[in-house]
Amino acid sequence: MSKEKLLIDVGSTYFKVSTSSSIKQHLRDFNKDIFDDLIYKCGEMIHNYPKDDVYICSSANGGLSTLIVGLTHSFSLKYAKNIAFNSGINIIETVVYQDIKDYSIPSDLIDVVIVVGGINSASNIFGDDLYSYLEKLNYSNIVFVGNKKDAPTIAKNIENLVVLPNIIDDKLHIVEENLKEYLTNLYQADIVGKEDIKHLYDITSNQIYSTPYIVNKTLPLIDARFSVVDPFILIDIGGATTDIHYSKDLVDNNIVTQNEYDRLVFKKLGVYKSKESLIFSAKNNEFVYELLTHLKVTENIFEEQSEKALKVLMQLAIFLVLCKMSHYKQAYINLKLLSVNSIVLTGGITKVLNKDEIEGIISFFYKKILSSDHNPTTIMDSNYDIWTMAITDKQSKG
Repeated sequence: MSKEKLLIDVGSTYFKVSTSSSIKQHLRDFNKDIFDDLIYKCGEMIHNYPKDDVYICSSANGGLSTLIVGLTHSFSLKYAKNIAFNSGINIIETVVYQDIKDYSIPSDLIDVVIVVGGINSASNIFGDDLYSYLEKLNYSNIVFVGNKKDAPTIAKNIENLVVLPNIIDDKLHIVEENLKEYLTNLYQADIVGKEDIKHLYDITSNQIYSTPYIVNKTLPLIDARFSVVDPFILIDIGGATTDIHYSKDLVDNNIVTQNEYDRLVFKKLGVYKSKESLIFSAKNNEFVYELLTHLKVTENIFEEQSEKALKVLMQLAIFLVLCKMSHYKQAYINLKLLSVNSIVLTGGITKVLNKDEIEGIISFFYKKILSSDHNPTTIMDSNYDIWTMAITDKQSKG
């Protein structure tokens, strides 16, 4: 019986397989089922390990998308957004209920809709405008975390509604745990519910976790292996998504306080499966053409299929995600990027870009967007082993 652990990360583009002696990456064959492809490439190794010693995480589902309907930006929407972000959820739209008739209907399938608003002593807040809007949406799950008095009526009018305790207490404080647990479990279920992921339980008896969750769980341990100086951010750029993990010291107004580190998932900033949306985001950023000139390329690079084009897409992903966390684009949260002492890079990006190429983009961002010569230390997880540091902890709660 082997005492050694076999660790497997199923990404959207690569399999990463780690033993005590090495970490190997295998490009996925998208014409094959994930399980079949994994066994074809690594079956001989996998069969040497009992199921108890095989640990698997996956980011192959690309994250969940959500739309939030709330009463105010200052309380209900703000609270729900923070909880969703900290659960690894990708927010595609927030809707102020009073103006709900003015909002367009997203065409994409929404994984989960969150409806929130009002303290428990309030009543008759939501009505036909909400039901009319929801009827036009294409969504898989919906949860109500608003005022207690309206919950029974809303449940009668919305099929398959999940009702959870209000995230706003009577003193206007946030109550995060119920919604956070629901969203985290939904994210988890989305991964293991996919047939080709579910099949992986044939080779492991341990729970399969989402890779962003595992990486976030690793962050308190990271200084044991890397020379990281707090506060720091970790950027994981892959084929389908870009995940950002950050120290909570970098947020002025973070109202969720139970975790030391938080994460965001940018579902449409990958360089393989999300390539077109990445290019779309780039073309809509007013500084990107100056960045392309800085990189000595033109926008024709977007049409190329080459190693150079892949490098440029990776560099654009770094720049765009830093923009999304800065005051320049207030679409997510604003991090105190001038206070960042270390930027850790992991994922597929470390196999494509060298340290100089990454530092050049970071320097361009700080000078152009933040008008600063600030120069955080860049740390490369070139062996891509950060995710291995916490995956075997059976006390994990997905």
